Amino acid sequence: MHAMSIVGARPQFVKLAPIAREFDKLPEVRHSVVHTGQHYDSNMSEVFFDELNLPRPDCDLGVGSASHATQTGHLMQALEKCFLEQAPDVVLVYGDTNSTLAACLAAAKMHIPVAHIEAGLRSFNRHMPEEINRIVADHTSNRLYVPSPTGMQNLNNENLATRAVFSGDVMRDVVNQNLKLASRNSDIAERLSLTDGQFALLTLHRPVNTTEQALIPLLNAVASLAAADFPIIFPVHPRTRAVLEQCDAEFSPHLRLVEPLAYLDMLQATQMALVVLTDSGGLQKEAAFLQTQCITLREETEWVETLQIGINKLVGQNTELLYSEFRRAVATPVVFDESVMRELDRCFGAGDAAHAITRDVVASF
Repeated sequence: MHAMSIVGARPQFVKLAPIAREFDKLPEVRHSVVHTGQHYDSNMSEVFFDELNLPRPDCDLGVGSASHATQTGHLMQALEKCFLEQAPDVVLVYGDTNSTLAACLAAAKMHIPVAHIEAGLRSFNRHMPEEINRIVADHTSNRLYVPSPTGMQNLNNENLATRAVFSGDVMRDVVNQNLKLASRNSDIAERLSLTDGQFALLTLHRPVNTTEQALIPLLNAVASLAAADFPIIFPVHPRTRAVLEQCDAEFSPHLRLVEPLAYLDMLQATQMALVVLTDSGGLQKEAAFLQTQCITLREETEWVETLQIGINKLVGQNTELLYSEFRRAVATPVVFDESVMRELDRCFGAGDAAHAITRDVVASF
């Protein structure tokens, strides 16, 4: 069997790592990797292949940035050629990027089976390009590997339950596999002079938060919460940095803007932070798995279980709610007791999702 993984963005490289390791254990499977080049900055791409010991891509399409339509069209053209040359038996796609969408459409039109890892997620906000991507991916895929109970319910509501398998979350596999490595190898605490539990970690990259009209007031609000003895560390996504450079904004020096962090550094920083503020889907879960409370700067989340368990709070762009939730988090941190950890296991699995997915791929295709 030839299984081909299509990846192109930072979160997908992370999800690929445990899948690649499990396929390596199966001699009957030839597993190849195609890097679309959707993320091409070394801090967003190359470093992940090195740190996570990922197999080097068999093909690098080098598509790069463009509008959604242009990028997706270029991806489909390049992937169609790749599929014709490599003849995979099944294509594996990850998450909800334009690379995911293009691979699903190209493979489906060529009648190549598709397996979607991290299927079933819904924000119910169709202004998010990721929402369109994940809906199309689920409806064009043959097998849907679902990380959460809510995802299973979403697919049942869309009459896709017969294609769906509750696998647990591969992101938990990655955290479990790399936490000790991060503690041993990351020097982020020394480089940034961080004290365990005495700082917050911020990430912002969603389009809704990275217009000048939204970003500057939000960062001013966050910066007002920072202090000399409690800084907020802000690894700046390239999209966000471009907006900041255009508006030439200045903030409190206690809001510390840094380059995007390598994966092990980000893992270590997330574990050490008292609280994470983010609009990232993946970081909401990583914070949960690392027993760090989270405040989500969005109006909705696909990871509703984290809200139900009480380890994540939605504030959107409401600065008053941000202030109150931040102060609550600092004054009375969430306790990740045995009941919370049991709920995380029930909702996202205990870290064996990649094993379950790869064996099911072999059995199904």
